[in-house]
Amino acid sequence: MKSGMKSVVKTVLIVGLGLIGGSFAAALKAAGACKTVIGFDLCEKSLDEALELGIIDRSCASLAEGVEQAELIMLSVPMLGMESVLTELAKHDLRQKIMTDVGSCKGLLIRAARNVFGKVPVNLIPGHPIAGSEKSGVAAARANLFVAHNVILTPLSDSDPDCIQTVKTLWQACGAHISIMDVRHHDEVLAKTSHLPHFLAFSLVDTLAGNPDNQDVFRYAAGGFRDFTRIAGSDPTMWHDIALGNREAVLESLDCFSEGLAQLRTAVVNQDSETLLGIFDRARVARQHFAAMLARRTYMATMMKDNQDHTKTLIVRSGGCLSGELRVSGDKSISHRSVMLGALAEGVTEITGFLEGEDSLATVQAFRDMGVVIEGPNEGRVTIHGVGMHGLKPPPGSLYLGNAGTAMRLMAGLMSAQSFDVTLTGDASLSGRPMSRVVDPLTEMGARITTEEGGRPPLVIKGGSKLSGIDYQLPMASAQVQSCLLLAGLYAEGETTARAPGVVRDHTNRMLSGFGYPVKTDGNQVSIEGGGKLTATSIEVPADISSAAFFMVAASIARGSEITLTHVGVNPTRSGVIDILRLMGADIRLVNERLVGGEPVADIIVHSAPLKGIVIPRELVPVAIDEFPVLFVAAACAEGETRLTGAKELRVKESDRIQAMADGLKILGIDAEALPDGMVIRGGQPIEGGTIDSHGDHRIAMAFAVAALRAQGEIRILDCANVSTSFPSFVLLANHAGLRISETVSKVASY
Repeated sequence: MKSGMKSVVKTVLIVGLGLIGGSFAAALKAAGACKTVIGFDLCEKSLDEALELGIIDRSCASLAEGVEQAELIMLSVPMLGMESVLTELAKHDLRQKIMTDVGSCKGLLIRAARNVFGKVPVNLIPGHPIAGSEKSGVAAARANLFVAHNVILTPLSDSDPDCIQTVKTLWQACGAHISIMDVRHHDEVLAKTSHLPHFLAFSLVDTLAGNPDNQDVFRYAAGGFRDFTRIAGSDPTMWHDIALGNREAVLESLDCFSEGLAQLRTAVVNQDSETLLGIFDRARVARQHFAAMLARRTYMATMMKDNQDHTKTLIVRSGGCLSGELRVSGDKSISHRSVMLGALAEGVTEITGFLEGEDSLATVQAFRDMGVVIEGPNEGRVTIHGVGMHGLKPPPGSLYLGNAGTAMRLMAGLMSAQSFDVTLTGDASLSGRPMSRVVDPLTEMGARITTEEGGRPPLVIKGGSKLSGIDYQLPMASAQVQSCLLLAGLYAEGETTARAPGVVRDHTNRMLSGFGYPVKTDGNQVSIEGGGKLTATSIEVPADISSAAFFMVAASIARGSEITLTHVGVNPTRSGVIDILRLMGADIRLVNERLVGGEPVADIIVHSAPLKGIVIPRELVPVAIDEFPVLFVAAACAEGETRLTGAKELRVKESDRIQAMADGLKILGIDAEALPDGMVIRGGQPIEGGTIDSHGDHRIAMAFAVAALRAQGEIRILDCANVSTSFPSFVLLANHAGLRISETVSKVASY
């Protein structure tokens, strides 16, 4: 909110003009959220400074004077002094007032309020801004201190809703994100995330300051030491009060850290390389993972967009042609499975060519959370120290899988057989995708799984279930469902059989065999006997044919193009895109065909060629399901009509890909008709420029980038951050090959 906005309240009293109280006053004044800010502090110097700096409009000589004039009272005093301030406030008529605070220990405030008032007043709304500085005092106050920071409100069940809304609105005027949390949970979380780091910094500096070599220690301290110990410069009185005020939660967090530190020390004493690597690598990747997780979670996304956060747009100039040799990213399906089976194997599994995209990294993190030591990925190399079929440990919390639908469906099978409970969660897109097609057969096997309405995530899976093998007829051809049942079947008593009505990807079958686990196949029927073991192996992940498909179509439609795509996986259960493009008249040759780790690979040479519309054979639909967005672009460039049916699954991918592609093609001037299970595209007409909404779907975004090769004007593609989900190097490779793509980051004004 900006200066000049309509005032939320007329007069605010700030009790305690330190860094936080002063910054709150400054932020309210800058936003125009109230007409008058009054300051009260026992330190006259602080009052004088606040007036001189324009942080408050006027000061008051007594608390009584300020309370009489104020509509809202903000308490910004040391936590151990809170009860005495409340005692003074209780002497006045507070019925038409709103009270709130900024303290770090909400339990202490609640206890103090009950001691003073007998019960917590309904107009007292506890709050805590997660913002600050190592500097203290009103002179350090900043009007922008709370911008894009979290403020946690912890109202009680009987707190006045109007009071809650007023406090919330004032903090939003300061630029803050608002969360609502239970008092006890707040204190436990903050003890770990805020209080513990401060106490460690204080302790480390205090310990080293008493070292005989303290001058050299501090003289030669590197950036990491300075960054970590910066917070040891914080206000000692405040942190003294926090340590005592949140005593139980602080002790719990210190004990938890001490256990981890003891484990690290033991590993160093014993020269235990595997444990050390596990601790260091889990910590490194966990920090990155949690940052991504919080940025992508549904409620966070809503708040970020409400507060003008950023989104990525691809701007693709029209025209161009492709040339040269490319190796696209590793196969995502194989990357997922290599981590899962490598983690459950006995021994060390070495993986090369691993896809370092967000989906695959989410799978890596999930197994790290269950105690598996995983080194990398580093330039596509991953080393997994397998724990065996029964070696996974309970994760510390939910397993967050981002946007990875494959990971969630496959892991549902694995997790159903573990001895511990687990919850599988994902981002906003994944949380809207149905999981009943794996939950239903797993339940038939004996798994205990609960979901949200409509069979949607999160999946809450109870541990200790005894699974029994089943003979299951898949209602539709799905590699994810078949693989899920095979992975559950590893633990089931007896034989598990999955029968598909058509061809499905066989990566899981091939990889299980590569890990030494027997699998029986008979046409579209696959069976596995439970109770065996997996033996570690080496895996070379081929380039992903789904990623290669964008360049196959691009080279086919851009006149004068010739490219070679190297080391591409051409598994016959995945290569439908090649068959469909050839039927449309594409000039595609496979050379240097070979088997690598049981998977067929080849180099693919593509020349530009005139394409014609076709009726896509139904038998090719399941083996090209992920490639249809870019195949729709090929159809738009082909002479005549292209018709697809039997692809209803496209409606429940990361987006409704049928509708999203139809809408986008129409914007570009293409005659596209969405069908319930497919699309009719009448191609051969000029493609116009325009702005396309990718709906956060990576394949939609990349498909329309390819369309720019034949467009008459620039194509702008919105909401493209998820391209890194499956193909993090797409823009780099595309520009190297001949497309002309730039990326911009812009602010979202509204949600």
